[in-house]
Amino acid sequence: MDSTESSYLSSPTNAQPKSPSDFAEKPTYVRFLVSNSAAGSVIGKGGSTITDFQSQSGARIHLSRSHEFFPGTTDRIIMVSGAVNEILKAVELILSKLLSEIPSENDNDAEPKSKVRLVVPNGSCGGIIGKGGATIKSFIDESQAGIKISPQDNNYFGLNDRLVTVTGTLDEQMHAVDLIVSKLSEDAHYSQSINSPMSYPGYQGAPYVLPSGSAPAYNPSSHITNGAGRKFENNKEDRSNSVTIGVLDGHIGFVVGRGGRNIMEISQTSGARVKISDRGDYISGTTERKVTITGSQRAIRTAESLILKKVAYAAEKAIEVE
Repeated sequence: MDSTESSYLSSPTNAQPKSPSDFAEKPTYVRFLVSNSAAGSVIGKGGSTITDFQSQSGARIHLSRSHEFFPGTTDRIIMVSGAVNEILKAVELILSKLLSEIPSENDNDAEPKSKVRLVVPNGSCGGIIGKGGATIKSFIDESQAGIKISPQDNNYFGLNDRLVTVTGTLDEQMHAVDLIVSKLSEDAHYSQSINSPMSYPGYQGAPYVLPSGSAPAYNPSSHITNGAGRKFENNKEDRSNSVTIGVLDGHIGFVVGRGGRNIMEISQTSGARVKISDRGDYISGTTERKVTITGSQRAIRTAESLILKKVAYAAEKAIEVE
């Protein structure tokens, strides 16, 4: 994959001329999730696809970095900003691209249904819901799409965003997104958050990684970051060949497997020893169980990769039952 996939941000080129009314319209934005694997198709080789989408729509498109995920998922964040009509055009181009890459499961002519998850600040969700749920009900009736707003997740400190899941055909989704973005654009506080960071402090889509014996506290002078999340190391080179990662309590079952089958396979495949803390024994300040991996550096990396695949699968299953 080209290096541009790590983080891509460019300004639209050859955008269509704007009318005077467009210049008067204050820019707004929408953020939604895309799987890490699908992000590459949105970017395109050397950034060609994302540049083309910006040219066609006049909107600005920004993806979070390759390991900056929305908390509790393994999905990256796409932000599209500009005038509402520019945003809608860009979102339609992106969703159409993603939909075209999903293999058809049947031969009938029914238009496939999919879901898109918008990231909306908690303080702006009330406007979408409306008094007694009147607004969201009207959006559902008008668009014929399913719209569901997730409860606020308190598992991640500082997370003030919620997911608004829109389910339906592409036309139904776009109609619903139009209604939602238009409503959000009326919220002055929402528009002011256009420059808020795409990343979530302390969370990079995967568990914390702590060297054996170190305190579960952040020391900015002695950390490195890798693809597995944030790794904390002492100033001296860690030679203990043991790390501890945190996995949400609700995801531990997927790591262990029925009768311990998964964790035994992970140990056998990697050559590492894997130990999980007792229920209630969490990494300080979190609801994440401690998973300690011991062995050679290669064995640890292999085991960690296998565990994160199980965690990613658990996160996807949790989203499906929302």
